[in-house]
Amino acid sequence: MFVDQARVYVKGGDGGNGIVAFRREKYVPMGGPAGGDGGRGGNVIFKADEGLRTLMDFKYKRHFKAPRGAHGLGKNMHGASGEDMIVKVPPGTIIRDDDTGELIADMVEAGQEVIVTKGGRGGRGNSRFASARNKAPSISENGEPGEERWIRLELKLLADVGLVGFPNAGKSTLISRISAARPKIADYPFTTLIPNLGVVLTKDRESFVVADIPGLIEGAHKGTGLGHNFLRHIERTKVLLFVLDAAETEGRDVLSDYNVLRQELEQHDVSLLQRPFLIVANKMDIPEAKENIIKLYEKWADKICCISAATGQGLDNLVEKTNILIKSIPEDSIVKEEPVIRKYESEVPFEINIIDGIYQVSGKRIEKLFAMTNFNTDEGLQRFQRIITKMGLEEVLKEKGITPGDTVKIGDMEFEYSE
Repeated sequence: MFVDQARVYVKGGDGGNGIVAFRREKYVPMGGPAGGDGGRGGNVIFKADEGLRTLMDFKYKRHFKAPRGAHGLGKNMHGASGEDMIVKVPPGTIIRDDDTGELIADMVEAGQEVIVTKGGRGGRGNSRFASARNKAPSISENGEPGEERWIRLELKLLADVGLVGFPNAGKSTLISRISAARPKIADYPFTTLIPNLGVVLTKDRESFVVADIPGLIEGAHKGTGLGHNFLRHIERTKVLLFVLDAAETEGRDVLSDYNVLRQELEQHDVSLLQRPFLIVANKMDIPEAKENIIKLYEKWADKICCISAATGQGLDNLVEKTNILIKSIPEDSIVKEEPVIRKYESEVPFEINIIDGIYQVSGKRIEKLFAMTNFNTDEGLQRFQRIITKMGLEEVLKEKGITPGDTVKIGDMEFEYSE
């Protein structure tokens, strides 16, 4: 099964907790703080693997969570970092944030890696909070939660040549004759339901990759037939081969077929018409074909290759002309997605919404502070209160009309407000 789209959940590992501990040594009745830091959580890393061709693996596994960091220990021993999780995808995979549509990465090269979600940093142990005024702090931090998000994967095949044509134009037969690909071939529309890749070897032992794109029909750019599913696979190709039924065995006019194909590519992505191309007049073993292609020669004589995929006529010439066209194109001409440029925006520390009489406080900074605060100790609670006071939370709550006894909710915890 060919799968070229997927939606998956990824989460970096949580950081390990720091701990409160003190030195316990003989003849040292009041040892100093010795709580170690927690380890960093593992990252979720996506890596392009040239051994993969589809996103099939993501059909059965949709959740990826990296290991968390180990908790800190006494004697100032830090917890081990969580191992990074490596997730393999085929080259040509585009990764986007599912909520915003923002581009995360365009994996066009084998071996390319990108961190999709970062692991949280480890919480600090109490030895980190020692100071001249507080030499024996009983405060520590919890580990930072790892990043999490839903992402959308989209595969655009990486190929040198894309075969474009109507159903039954002979694309599958052509790729089976010039490469080792063995697509399904039958005499009915939409025999090919998945893109096929084949490696073509020239007489000079050079090679290039051909993609057989399932047949397009008029209206493909609007999703008619299989249009939306496979038009995107043409975007990566360097050279286009328009495969036409020169014998008009399906009752369509060959010149009209060519014009419709170009129009569909233009409607999908106008830049496709700037790609180098050849017109492949197929089924030339049928007598009527010679008369039908005269109208093509009037305008495109230098671009036409006459072949018969069924008998092998003209295939060697087609392969050589295609290879010459490919070699005339710069090596770095793979079409990539434009990266999103993030502009700096000052982060709002918190937002307050009043829902059913409850003052709900949200925001990345305050939620991270909440998650990393150890509320089991008085010092931890006091530190939390000091920080939110500096943020100006109490002032804003008063502006919103809060009164003693009202409920404030941060994360999953609720507090009763008091002066």
